[in-house]
Amino acid sequence: MKRWAHVSTAPHTGNLTTMASRTSGKGSQGTAGTAKPRAGRTTGAAKKAAPAVPGKPPAKKTAPAKRANAAKRAPAKKAPTKKAAPKPAPSPTGGVYRVVRALWLGLAHAVGAMFRGIGRGAKGLDPAHRKDGLALLLLGIALIVAAGTWANLKGPVGDLVEMLVTGAFGRLDLIVPLLIGAIAIRLILHPEKPEANGRIVIGLSALVIGVLGQVHIACGSPGRDQGSEAVRDAGGLIGWGASKPLIFMMGEVLAVPMLVLLTVFGLLVVTATPVNAIPQRLRALGARLGLVEPGVREAGEDDERYDDQWREALPARSRRRGAGPGAYESYDPDQAETEALTRRRRPRKAAPASPEPADFDRPMDAVDVAAAAAAALDGAVLNGMPPSPLVADLTRDVTGDRERDARRARAGDPASVPPARDPAREAEPPGGVVPDLTKPAPVRDEPEGLPARAEQLQLSGDITYALPSLNLLERGGPGKTRSAANDAIVASLTTVFSEFKVDAAVTGFTRGPTVTRYEVELGPAVKVERITALTKNIAYAVASPDVRIISPIPGKSAVGIEIPNTDREMVNLGDVLRLADAAEDDHPMLVALGKDVEGGYVMANLAKMPHILVAGATGSGKSSCINCLITSVMIRATPEDVRMVLVDPKRVELTAYEGIPHLITPIITNPKRAAEALQWVVREMDLRYDDLAAYGYRHIDDFNAAVRAGKVKPPEGSERELQPYPYLLVIVDELADLMMVAPRDVEDAIVRITQLARAAGIHLVLATQRPSVDVVTGLIKANVPSRLAFATSSLADSRVILDQPGAEKLIGKGDGLFLPMGANKPIRMQGAFVTEEEVQAVVRHCKEQMAPVFRDDVTVGGKQKKEIDEDIGDDLDLLCQAAELVVSTQFGSTSMLQRKLRVGFAKAGRLMDLMESRNIVGPSEGSKARDVLVKPDELDGVLAVIRGESDS
Repeated sequence: MKRWAHVSTAPHTGNLTTMASRTSGKGSQGTAGTAKPRAGRTTGAAKKAAPAVPGKPPAKKTAPAKRANAAKRAPAKKAPTKKAAPKPAPSPTGGVYRVVRALWLGLAHAVGAMFRGIGRGAKGLDPAHRKDGLALLLLGIALIVAAGTWANLKGPVGDLVEMLVTGAFGRLDLIVPLLIGAIAIRLILHPEKPEANGRIVIGLSALVIGVLGQVHIACGSPGRDQGSEAVRDAGGLIGWGASKPLIFMMGEVLAVPMLVLLTVFGLLVVTATPVNAIPQRLRALGARLGLVEPGVREAGEDDERYDDQWREALPARSRRRGAGPGAYESYDPDQAETEALTRRRRPRKAAPASPEPADFDRPMDAVDVAAAAAAALDGAVLNGMPPSPLVADLTRDVTGDRERDARRARAGDPASVPPARDPAREAEPPGGVVPDLTKPAPVRDEPEGLPARAEQLQLSGDITYALPSLNLLERGGPGKTRSAANDAIVASLTTVFSEFKVDAAVTGFTRGPTVTRYEVELGPAVKVERITALTKNIAYAVASPDVRIISPIPGKSAVGIEIPNTDREMVNLGDVLRLADAAEDDHPMLVALGKDVEGGYVMANLAKMPHILVAGATGSGKSSCINCLITSVMIRATPEDVRMVLVDPKRVELTAYEGIPHLITPIITNPKRAAEALQWVVREMDLRYDDLAAYGYRHIDDFNAAVRAGKVKPPEGSERELQPYPYLLVIVDELADLMMVAPRDVEDAIVRITQLARAAGIHLVLATQRPSVDVVTGLIKANVPSRLAFATSSLADSRVILDQPGAEKLIGKGDGLFLPMGANKPIRMQGAFVTEEEVQAVVRHCKEQMAPVFRDDVTVGGKQKKEIDEDIGDDLDLLCQAAELVVSTQFGSTSMLQRKLRVGFAKAGRLMDLMESRNIVGPSEGSKARDVLVKPDELDGVLAVIRGESDS
């Protein structure tokens, strides 16, 4: 309070006087005493004014305090007291400078942003475009170098070429543009083979250094002291640098052989030729130029070792099929790729002979396995060892079969299919014969064998059936193995793991046509559940709602994360079937399904499944899969090999196949007829089993082979002529419609077929878009081991098809999960696709070969049981009247029958029971009228069934 009174004396003097009069002397002294030390902390002038002067007005007393306060606040008032320096006058050039500087910085930012955008776009550029750009850049450089060295280009560019190219390569500067152009052309023609680029670069470098060193020595070994012109007229700087150290250390006498060896080494590396294969390559080159006659070279000790290793590497089946030394001489490393690409599997029945078979001139297929086969053969030559047994089995007898078929076709032989192999000639080749990989196998006149199911080619009379050509199916482009989107997803996954503190890393990925599977390896003591718990977070990070986690990947210590590709690829049916042709699998029931997530083609043998359930929602790819199955069979099998029963309750899905010769009956669209067809299949199965049991065979293939070999003959006195049984393929496009019409009959027939029909050569394909438990019952699931699930609408449907979740996360349009018989986990695949135009072309070809031959008993059921007729007794007319009355009025009442037919209660009740046993009316519901199950427009068929005139 005293401090406040002291500070306030200066501005308010009147108040201070009033307060001083109210205080005592002691209080005044206290106030003066307090003012004295505060004044002492300020200035000396305030100290002198501290004592009060009597008789003076109090106003004069406040002046020293005011000055003290002013002195106290002096430091705060120092800054405003200083006057600011006057601003200089604006320079007329300053504004121009600022404008120019702003424009320059804005331009720099714009140019930088543009180049940064180009850089980001370059990172996202497709690798194929990058390779094309590099190849075109090399072509441009080759043109510039050619103009500078060949045409003496003038100007700065010409001087630069002369200084760099001529100065480095000397007299051989003329071949530099040729080398650069050859490298560019190779990059354009073979962009998918980057693994050989390093080898070619090393080989060319060694070759150029060796040649330039020899040229430099031959020109007198001029040094730099003689001038640059002398070095340019010799081997250039490269030749001088290669020869000068060798001459200095060992002289010209040894320098020249060393450079010659370096040149030879470079040539061998570029041509991928080992030293021990030089005589073979030279002999092959001479044979191609017509200078040397191809012949069998003499065998030596090394050749015997090589031949023994070759025969040991071949599988047992291939050794059994071998026919003398020629069987092992049919490999040609220079022709293996071309032959395997152009070779189609041996036809079951050749078309009428023509001067030049068109099938031999098919364009090369880039998706076949010939590239792998050729690479393995090259590896065999380089290492002095035989290729893998699989490659040896895939490529054996290619050239010999092709030349033999061509020679027979040119000779006009209608039976141009190779005859049966002689078992007596199935011996291993002698140990002294070496498999010559550089010349074709000699043409042999001895008959050779046919595939197991290819002997029975005569359909009826003189009909010759030619299989459709694979050229009717389109070819797809090469699949991508990596894109910028994959790298971005890898970065996103790594970020998610680091943010959630999960010790895991993405170690690689495999790209498929629809999805890419990223492999994630976990750190020590990290649970797999920590990855599966991040499903939604991963989906959010990669901006994809469909993420499927496989924990773990079968056969690997890694967790798989399957994420859909933003750029999906289509899988063409022709590509898958061409791969099957390259593998030389002649089985008629081999069908193409699609491509898996690792980029490999998925094929399946229906004879080994032996039955398959195909299910998926509308638009998921189920119908396309059925079309691929049927088209695969038509392309690979004759009607003598496979006959089909097609059931199409939708009436529009399979109409394109109407009239093909493979059908055993017209396409069935009536569900009731379909149930009868399944009953016929059961009877056909029983008949086949009767033959198998009578002749002592366990499988239809063994029985057919015995029939072809003449080992099976009918009993004496029998007029039956035994014929091989074809495979019978039954395809039901919509199982749900059949189960709605006759569930009990359809289920019983399907269960019997799936339980017993495998050995009889009968196989079933069931397709449905409603995989519920009332359609795909437990008995059906238990007997159909192979499943193919496309996208479903719920988890329950996925469990019905696959007995596990997964199908509900598929993205549709052919994306499916294939679970073959015996597999623990399904395979994710993209289903193959065949267009309507391709189907029509194949169907048209098949129809031109022959007309279908139908059987009349397929959709005609067996005779009604005698118990039914006896059950009706003498009441047939009365039952027909009752059925007509009930169906026409749609009212099933016993009392109505009593009134209308004038019969008693017992007779009317009996008529109602008879109609109930024939599914005309429903069961009794007490006093209510029974439900009528037959519509008025079906009355004629019902009456015909009651009278025994029809079975449906």
